[in-house]
Amino acid sequence: MKVTEFQQYPFSIGEKIEILDGPRKGDWEVVGVDEKKVALRCPVSGVEVSWARFCYLTSTTEKDWPARKKE
Repeated sequence: MKVTEFQQYPFSIGEKIEILDGPRKGDWEVVGVDEKKVALRCPVSGVEVSWARFCYLTSTTEKDWPARKKE
């Protein structure tokens, strides 16, 4: 039987992340973490948000951050 497993991601302050899809899509910097919430800041607008911990690691890669808009 095929089983898909997920594990909560262990965020660390200062980490640069890119959320690939969904309503939280985009580039973020981790600015706070506790047992239940993660605080993120947009590197472009400076907007800070705090959400229930929600992300799961899919991959890591070397790339420009924040992403540059394609012209």
